[in-house]
Amino acid sequence: MPGEESLVLGRRLAHEFDLTLHAFRYSAASTGMSSITASLADFVRELAAPEVHFVGHSLGGLVIHRFLERFPEQPPGRVVFLGTPSVASRAAEHAARFAPIAHLMGRSVAEELLQPRERRWTHGNPLGIVAGTQRIGFGQLLAHFREDNDGTIAVSETRMPGATDHIVLPVSHLAMLVSPRVAQETGLFLTQGHFSLR
Repeated sequence: MPGEESLVLGRRLAHEFDLTLHAFRYSAASTGMSSITASLADFVRELAAPEVHFVGHSLGGLVIHRFLERFPEQPPGRVVFLGTPSVASRAAEHAARFAPIAHLMGRSVAEELLQPRERRWTHGNPLGIVAGTQRIGFGQLLAHFREDNDGTIAVSETRMPGATDHIVLPVSHLAMLVSPRVAQETGLFLTQGHFSLR
């Protein structure tokens, strides 16, 4: 993702919660996770901010997870994952069976999503996870989900032991980035440390 896809979310967080968004851009197709996390470390260092929150959509959540594993000494702040697969992604596994699609997915996806993982959140930063149930997306066709999913990622795939809070909303994987409700819940968690009461 080039970064512009988060502009709507960023504007809502700025307007409703007085937060400032700095979009971190990276290429999952051509760059491995080690290089991406090193670049993110430089990016955060240059912000020179006393408090830094992180919001990651899809693979972006795993970038944050790996970044905090590798560079744990960071300013205080909270983290929100939007539709992030905390275990292997069934949609990615099925897509990888087709050579042209597998090539486009790139190194980072192969490293993080094509093998079963037992991830646990052990970082000091509180983590809130947003999952979706609107089944709109190409992944729905590939994975043949029989459970709640956002069209790309199953709700069960988003759960990570150690997370502070988890909320399920009626949104699709891509719609999370433009949903007013997702922005509201993200802002609440970043500023108050919890999602709204369901």
